[in-house]
Amino acid sequence: MTAKEFYGPSFSLMCRAKDQVLDVVEQGKRAWEGQRPVLYTSARIKSPSSMCRKLAQRGLPQTRQAALSQIRDGIGVRVICAFHSDVYRMARWLEERPEFVVLETKDYISRPKANGYRSYHLILGIRAGQGKGMTVEVQLRTIATDFWASLEHQMKYKKKVPHEGLIREELKRCADEIASVDLSMETIRELLARGFA
Repeated sequence: MTAKEFYGPSFSLMCRAKDQVLDVVEQGKRAWEGQRPVLYTSARIKSPSSMCRKLAQRGLPQTRQAALSQIRDGIGVRVICAFHSDVYRMARWLEERPEFVVLETKDYISRPKANGYRSYHLILGIRAGQGKGMTVEVQLRTIATDFWASLEHQMKYKKKVPHEGLIREELKRCADEIASVDLSMETIRELLARGFA
């Protein structure tokens, strides 16, 4: 079953909501011309199989209605930045936009998950514009963290992982090292900015 078949008439609205958030991120990129706070973006509408898995995990019926009314990350936008300060800057940009209402914020950068995951998550309700009435999850992270998260995500969905405990320990160690590198790069940027001010 395709996403269009599963979500039915709401699919086109979901696509418009995704595009609306991407457009606002693009406006934010232009607002800080010359500083390039966003390196790249990606977006998706959750596949029917992934959505049904999530509904089942929550004990909800695996229906279009439940997906659209009970799950708030059916539409996902990922914003990849070079530095943590850019992540926070873009998060503020989105949070202050009048067409959005912030329904939930999770700051896994200042409070990482136990596995080392660091990212800033927003659940935005769209109250005006082409995606009005939809919710979108926005994940903002550094490029280094995105690299780590992509590998960790692949492992999470494997059925059998040999030496799983060891791999999880290594992933946590790598996450901590990446956080240290992110901090060092931010410091270097600040030093360079001061030198040219």
